[in-house]
Amino acid sequence: MVSQEKKLLKVAFGLAIFTMVYNLAEGILATHWGMEDESLALFGFGTDSFIEVISGMGIAHMVVRIGRNPGSKRDEFERTALRITGFAFYILVVGLAISSFYNIWTGHQPVTTFWGMVISVVSILVMWALVIGKRRVGKQLQSEPILADANCTLVCIYMSVILLISSGLYEWFGVPYVDSVGTLGLAYFAFKEGRECFEKANSDWYCGCD
Repeated sequence: MVSQEKKLLKVAFGLAIFTMVYNLAEGILATHWGMEDESLALFGFGTDSFIEVISGMGIAHMVVRIGRNPGSKRDEFERTALRITGFAFYILVVGLAISSFYNIWTGHQPVTTFWGMVISVVSILVMWALVIGKRRVGKQLQSEPILADANCTLVCIYMSVILLISSGLYEWFGVPYVDSVGTLGLAYFAFKEGRECFEKANSDWYCGCD
């Protein structure tokens, strides 16, 4: 039974590492194509992916902590990672909001949102697979923290859907300002994530990221 738990914890750690590596690659591609195509929504999505890498460090550390001491509570490393992540999300929110309103004011439109559609579809598929994997491991271990992390991964799916809708509406129908409106949608979820990071940093509560 103990060996089975260790195996599941290794799987959970592997999922955390994969999430970090994927978000890093996604962030690089999304910010590059976002700047190249002048798509604020895609650029903001990529920046969010970089922040998720910081968050992933805390998650990976959490899995290691649970493996060493199943009954332990959130330690200072995790709390620090949460606070840094929270600050980063809030900075992102301000930047996205200001840029969105500026683009609406000036009437700026992206060159194309094709790559936004591609990245969002890939992200939805990958993140949904991660949600399933994390939930399966969390249920088998009866681990509230891992299950909470699985639910938080759903936020990445919501943001990917927003990017897909805004990119699709512009690429296929040329709907004006939809890129900026989609960016504001991303900012909303980034704000919620930032707030939840600070709430978790100041308590031992594990969010469900409702």
